Amino acid sequence: MKKQSFIFTFLLSFVSGLLLAGCTPAQSPQTDTPAPAPTRTSAPAPVADEVTLVTHDSFDISEDALQQFERTSGIKLNILKSGDAGEMLNTLLLSKDAPLGDVVYGIDNTFLSRALAGNLFRPYAAPALTNIPQRLKLDDQNRLLPVDFGYVTLNYDAGWFEQAGLEPPTDIADLIAPAYKGLTVVENPASSSPGLAFLLTTIWRYGDVGEYTWRHFWKDLKRNDVLVTDGWSAAYFGQFTAGSGGEGSRPIVVSYATSPAAEVFFNELDAPPTVSINTPGNSFEQVEFVGILQKSPHPAAAEKLVDFLLDVSFQQEIPQHQWVYPANSQAPVGDLFQKWAKIPAEPVTLAADAIAQHREQWLEDWTDIMLR
Repeated sequence: MKKQSFIFTFLLSFVSGLLLAGCTPAQSPQTDTPAPAPTRTSAPAPVADEVTLVTHDSFDISEDALQQFERTSGIKLNILKSGDAGEMLNTLLLSKDAPLGDVVYGIDNTFLSRALAGNLFRPYAAPALTNIPQRLKLDDQNRLLPVDFGYVTLNYDAGWFEQAGLEPPTDIADLIAPAYKGLTVVENPASSSPGLAFLLTTIWRYGDVGEYTWRHFWKDLKRNDVLVTDGWSAAYFGQFTAGSGGEGSRPIVVSYATSPAAEVFFNELDAPPTVSINTPGNSFEQVEFVGILQKSPHPAAAEKLVDFLLDVSFQQEIPQHQWVYPANSQAPVGDLFQKWAKIPAEPVTLAADAIAQHREQWLEDWTDIMLR
């Protein structure tokens, strides 16, 4: 596995200040009906000669795309990576009055409400919004604009299970069975967007009240020796048997529905060694956003960068660089995604207001159960 190349975003990091509560079927980016054309809300301003994009560690851009932006805009693009999505948002909130950059890429729907409550971003109705499906537009003030989406779900190492003579899991409920003791690695939801997406999946599945809630499920997971890492890279490349070059010991990992396609690409395989669990109610639709910081020192240059990130020329690179789906419905996903990136049946979504209202309590309860 080429660790330096194989990186994602989800959520599919993906994972919630979302859509409607409940579980709705996924739609491909090519089939949604675009919304009416928005109008720009910004006033003309001088364009700076450089702009800084603050993003998570999984962000990837080709040298060709970078050069295209700089050549056509005349603006130098600086990229500042700032940890996983949760870490990045914490940094942005702490540096709000002295911003680290101009544009932010990678806050997802699991952190959306917190980012908006922090008043970090200013509205910008980019022209490309006309080609972005309405279901992905979760901020009606256009402070954060959809840039990609994907699906956070369990992945397993097919070869490991075959060699062990054990049936692989087909549902998150399987993870607490004695046969799967010590086999699963997940990410901390307080610092990782896919980790939070998976937590929200369990909350949707088991509920917040009743005889058996999501809290009981996590207690059972802990008793079944689940391993928690701070972020996706540590889980997938450090602990997952198929992603660590044989050094990991966990054949089940929280990752993305597109992970098998990435395995094929980076290892030049005819078929993936991993399988994503795409059965109903076992994945979370994660939407990532791009936005202009409220106190950006280069607002006009920032708008040009947002326009570029939402344009087809950049969006068509997302599948094989970010390993999620482009938000722009005009951007092709390519043959690799068509063959190996299976869109899950009936992915989980939660309402943005529910996440905003309960997220901190959910995280506190999770931390009490798993880490204290």
